[in-house]
Amino acid sequence: MAELKLGKLPDRTPVKLTITITPDLHQRLIEYAAAYRETYGTEEPVVELVPAMLAAFLDGDREFAKRRKAAI
Repeated sequence: MAELKLGKLPDRTPVKLTITITPDLHQRLIEYAAAYRETYGTEEPVVELVPAMLAAFLDGDREFAKRRKAAI
């Protein structure tokens, strides 16, 4: 069977994660959501922004990327 240019999509089943954060962090997330709205003209709730923020943080951590690559 020939390979398609687009590979098989990864598992996209959402995983629910419940965390407790400090009131200060909660306020900063609300402020970030406001800054996002001002920048892009689109209001996104904090719960939608946090996964993207975590992914960006992990993607930008070079040491973590090295360790993941070494583990493969």
